[in-house]
Amino acid sequence: MSNTTGTDSRRARRSRGSGGLVQGLRTSIPPVLVTLLLFVLAVPAVLVVAPGFVGPGSPAPAPSAPAWQQLPATISAPQVLAPLQQSAPVPLPSAVTAQVDPLLKTDGGGTFTGVVQDASTGQVLFDRGGAEGRVPASNLKLLTSVAALRTLGPDHRFATKVLRGPAPGQVVLVGGGDVLLGAGESQPEQTLGHAGMATLAALAVDALRAAAATGEIKVLLDDSLFTGPALNPAWLAGDVEAGEIAPLYPLALNSARFDPAVATGPRPQDAAMAAAEEFAARLRAAGAGAGLTVAAGVDRSPGAATAAGAAGQMAQPAVLAQVESATVAEQVDLMLQVSDNYLAETMGRMTAVATGRPGSNDGATAAVGAEAGAAGVASDTIKLADVCGLALGNQVSARQFADVVRAITTGADSRLRGALDGFPVGGLSGTLDTRYGDAATAGGAGLVRAKTGTLNTVLALSGYVVDADGRLLVFSFIGNGLTQGAVGNKQALDRAATALAGCGCR
Repeated sequence: MSNTTGTDSRRARRSRGSGGLVQGLRTSIPPVLVTLLLFVLAVPAVLVVAPGFVGPGSPAPAPSAPAWQQLPATISAPQVLAPLQQSAPVPLPSAVTAQVDPLLKTDGGGTFTGVVQDASTGQVLFDRGGAEGRVPASNLKLLTSVAALRTLGPDHRFATKVLRGPAPGQVVLVGGGDVLLGAGESQPEQTLGHAGMATLAALAVDALRAAAATGEIKVLLDDSLFTGPALNPAWLAGDVEAGEIAPLYPLALNSARFDPAVATGPRPQDAAMAAAEEFAARLRAAGAGAGLTVAAGVDRSPGAATAAGAAGQMAQPAVLAQVESATVAEQVDLMLQVSDNYLAETMGRMTAVATGRPGSNDGATAAVGAEAGAAGVASDTIKLADVCGLALGNQVSARQFADVVRAITTGADSRLRGALDGFPVGGLSGTLDTRYGDAATAGGAGLVRAKTGTLNTVLALSGYVVDADGRLLVFSFIGNGLTQGAVGNKQALDRAATALAGCGCR
């Protein structure tokens, strides 16, 4: 209590003292000066108290940012390649020959042939044995690409279907040409794995549930779309054993690979059955929550997609579910970029089916040869043993390949433009990603776009390039009988193509 009383007493004395001071000022100083003094004392108090009522004052202006951090006043023009001009000068054949001929020499045995053409006019600018039939290796995939784009169309997709089976409790998985199926969910943004078995199984379970299906479900496999031998007898046993190719079926996971990330080594020898067993496993997992059970094992039942109808007539059974592949153009691009033999052979057989031929190797080679001719390539001397280029019995000339590239780049059939993105780019992508890195070829990096071809004694490079004057040139160089493993041969091809990229050959 004493402490409280003492504090209040001191406050009272301070209050009286302040009042006395003001009163003294009032009696001793004129009223005008008193008013002025009070105003001077009040201004600082207002400045201290006012922010509590009106908020903080405006912040100090930020220091000006450097020009490179400020928003642009205008949008810069995009930096893109200028369109090709028809007025760009056509190189002189003598000048092109002088540039290319000394570079195109073998490292050891064998010979190179080659052709360079102006893409717009077709004028031949360089020709060394260009009409001679050669083993082309994977350059053959260019012919297969043209055939697929012409017959199937760049926007076509292959459907993998699940149909109601010929007997109660059966479903039929039908291969429709998609060998890039994934095991999991569909990945619409991808080419490999665009359609997935897990997605197909989930859709099939939904359809079975809607149909009030009960009991055990048996999966059958229909892979009858392809006929004839699954392995081409023209392929060397060593190439099959090394995983360069595998038996052909109209459906497969990962282009008939065990693992999509592993492109070498052993492959499934029955890719269709491996895909069907994966589907059955996914169906079993998806159906568990819906009260459906799936029988163990898958039975192959070619032709099971056609079930007996009323009065003995044959009728197409109901489609329970289906998933679709990436487009033909997207698959062609992948095939050319990574030089996928299995995908190329599949494209050839699907081309055969689309033209009314059997889905066999013979049907594929006949269809690809015919479509090359229809695209404007003089095809009477073309000899095909397969459509991926693995067989040594293929014979195609450098002139024919230059004509094929010309048809893709500037020909009248715009469907063939679907193959343009598939050409590997020197030093950047696909099978050319590790080339064009030395001093002699760096000038072609990012400029040379070409399909490679490699067998033990065969090297090929066919593609296109814009020269230093802005002229589009197409070319094909093919080496046969080469010394196996001689590093100078690839360098010769790359240096010749680089010379074209830098050519102001006037």
